[in-house]
Amino acid sequence: MSGLIDAHHHFWDPRSTDYPWLTGEFAGIRRRFGPEDLVPNLVAAGVSGTILVQTRSGLDETRSFLEIAARTPLIRGVVGWLDLTDAAVSDTIAELRAGPGGERLVGIRHQVHDEADPDWLLQPDVERGIAAVGRAGLVYELLVRTRELPAAVALARRLWDVRFVVDHLAKPPIKEGRRQPWASLLAELGPLPNVSAKLSGLVTEADWATWTTADIQPYVDIALEVFGPARILFGSDWPVCLLAAPYEGVLEAARTMTSRLSQPERAAIFGRTAEDTYGLSGPWPADGLPRPERAIQTVDRSRS
Repeated sequence: MSGLIDAHHHFWDPRSTDYPWLTGEFAGIRRRFGPEDLVPNLVAAGVSGTILVQTRSGLDETRSFLEIAARTPLIRGVVGWLDLTDAAVSDTIAELRAGPGGERLVGIRHQVHDEADPDWLLQPDVERGIAAVGRAGLVYELLVRTRELPAAVALARRLWDVRFVVDHLAKPPIKEGRRQPWASLLAELGPLPNVSAKLSGLVTEADWATWTTADIQPYVDIALEVFGPARILFGSDWPVCLLAAPYEGVLEAARTMTSRLSQPERAAIFGRTAEDTYGLSGPWPADGLPRPERAIQTVDRSRS
């Protein structure tokens, strides 16, 4: 079995940089979080590698995260930010890769759900930028909610040679107990083998004080049906998760909600899929679980 990989966590320091979203109900986690806070949790949980993910729109954060990754062996990849509307996206990626820790750059993300336009992903300059991300061999992470899922589906159909990862299962309305239209829209991504999804950020979509795995299980089951275990990645979403649960609580909940799966299927969710998606290792191991098919040319792009 591959080592346990946490495919989604963050660092930040409000003393040195502004984080507009760390206000109101998020004020409880408005303090510095860095490797010194996370690594003890990782060691205690037996985590062998992580993916550090952007929190704000700025190249300065991306450069800083790459530098942190270069001196923190457990951080095996960084999902950074860059201006997708800039015609020089490819040059920016080359510049980041040439800097300290540049070999750890594995993906790019933007806070799409904060954009006023629900079709922001389909703006020509944005789509051009995401295509450039794919040509560079990087993953593009979709930080979307239900409102933006139709645009995400259309984009993934058109850019069939870009690897996409849906963060937090597109933030289902767990607290409200609703599944539609989220479930139907998520299902449209199922036939697209260039799309995977993260089993992350779900405890904070539920009621922070009263959630149980029974509240979240139906949404996990839908995601497993849509993507299959070979296209699901575990992520803690630490330290955001601390609003609802400690690190070990999030990991235990994910294990509980996937306990009915076979050992190879769980090995995929908790490590193998992240290795394949982000290129953290060599060829997919012969562990009995099929590798996600990448022959995507058969996708009907006319539907977009």
